[in-house]
Amino acid sequence: MKENVLDVLMYLFETYIDADEEPEPNQNVLRGELVRAGFGSTEIDRALDWLDGLTENHDSLAFHPQTDSSTRVYSDVERERLDSHARGFILYLEQIGILSPTQREILVDRLLALESPDIDVEQIKWVVLMVLFSQPGQEMAYARMEDLVFEENTGLIH
Repeated sequence: MKENVLDVLMYLFETYIDADEEPEPNQNVLRGELVRAGFGSTEIDRALDWLDGLTENHDSLAFHPQTDSSTRVYSDVERERLDSHARGFILYLEQIGILSPTQREILVDRLLALESPDIDVEQIKWVVLMVLFSQPGQEMAYARMEDLVFEENTGLIH
């Protein structure tokens, strides 16, 4: 079975998003469930590391406060991994109020951590959901993003 880290993350997200269980399962429980679901140990380890990165203290992400006329300038590495369509979609999410500048930086960090050679808009949508879900007080932004992920007409205009 050939999966990537995002497949493992999406499985976990879809499995535990509606779970009423508290507290969250520990990594050994998650690892066991993922093995039973057929995922490989390398992808499991990478996905669990990715989740650790999502919940780490993101105060170390350096960015300057934005003004209304500010523009996010992507580095060469970021532009290489996030094509113009992906960067445009991220900008669109900021413009409609789903992502704050801090959340955008967390999103870019987590997208690059996927180590996927090509990152598309569908992948971005799922990672945005995970970022918003991991942050308290983001229920409205999460609900709006969930509508974008599951809407039938994917022809968004931005």
